[in-house]
Amino acid sequence: MSDFEREVASCLNDFFEKHQIRGFAYRLKQSKFSTQYVDLLVDSLDPRYYCAIECKSIRGKKLYFSQHFHADKNGMHQIDAISDFLTKTGRRGYLAVEFRSGPGRALEAFLYPWDEVALAFGSRPGISLDEFRERGVALSRCSERYTLDQLYPKTFEKLSQTQREQ
Repeated sequence: MSDFEREVASCLNDFFEKHQIRGFAYRLKQSKFSTQYVDLLVDSLDPRYYCAIECKSIRGKKLYFSQHFHADKNGMHQIDAISDFLTKTGRRGYLAVEFRSGPGRALEAFLYPWDEVALAFGSRPGISLDEFRERGVALSRCSERYTLDQLYPKTFEKLSQTQREQ
């Protein structure tokens, strides 16, 4: 299990505490013989924060669907499996990505709406760092920890509203 997963869970729990929101983020235990659909679950009575998060820590400036995700033994792509999990559980989905650019360069991390990930998966090979900067929610670094100002910005609200109308 990666440090990035632990850092995102801690970041979200700090966010909940700071804003006095009833919610809790936790990492799922990985096991060789059981399916793990996502890396983190967030439980909250507030439906805006009832979500699941897949975490990726990558080198480079683009997340590629063929390189950074996998298919299971039955050939189901990880993106399809996560989308199915989100549909069945009613959770909002996010992709948390940490871009590691190498020594001496600052880390950049973002939360990106899963619906946008699924749409991109069907139409192009990946999502660029610039797209994450433009459409994602940045996780800031402070004292070697990630911090989050808002999990649910207006851009996510508009996306959610459009989905409800469809």
